[in-house]
Amino acid sequence: MIGADVSEASTAQPQSKAARRRRRKAAHSGRRLFAFDRELGSRFVAGADEAGRGCLAGPLVAAAVLFDLERLTLADRRALTKLNDSKQHSEDAREELYPLVMRACARTAVVSRSVRAIDSRGLHVSNLDALRAALRRVAVPGTICLVDGFRVPPFEHEQQAVVDGDARSAAIAAASVLAKVSRDRYMRRAAERHPEWDFAAHVGYSTPDHRAAIAAHGVSPLHRMSFNSTAYQQLTLG
Repeated sequence: MIGADVSEASTAQPQSKAARRRRRKAAHSGRRLFAFDRELGSRFVAGADEAGRGCLAGPLVAAAVLFDLERLTLADRRALTKLNDSKQHSEDAREELYPLVMRACARTAVVSRSVRAIDSRGLHVSNLDALRAALRRVAVPGTICLVDGFRVPPFEHEQQAVVDGDARSAAIAAASVLAKVSRDRYMRRAAERHPEWDFAAHVGYSTPDHRAAIAAHGVSPLHRMSFNSTAYQQLTLG
């Protein structure tokens, strides 16, 4: 038995130093993100992000959070050490982070824009409107509002557009988790009403299986008719 253990260990490939550094960095990404927010010099930092902007079906969901950095407890900071861009987490990891974010934030807001609103007003306008509405629900006097890649005019609070903000700011990353989890939960429920399109699997994004379902069944009430996508251009919709 001892010989077998030694033999198996000798054939295992050790992790490279770079891989170990990446793993440690990912495990403690929340500390780096909170350091970014603290460097802004404000007690109140709000972040906003959206989910579903690039989808063929389903609503656009925006979320905003407010961190009171003076009242954020050590336990909350430790609980969010793995906080990062929601796209860097698995579905299970996002679900685990969701209640931790809700507990740590002073305020949270989730708003959505329906498919019909997106079709009538346009995707970009709907996106900015949803982000602004979410931020207005959480911001207090003296808040610095951070948005992932955008500014949201007109807006009464100080704001900054942060490129790749969901991987740089704790507030934006927290908002990205709330937006993504909220939207995915909605789309999984929608899959029960519209089983032909298997929304639970792709949550409305343009995957090969989703495009095949559109080719086979047409569009559902959740599909965006105004979305300029090759998946639509190659199909007859009606």
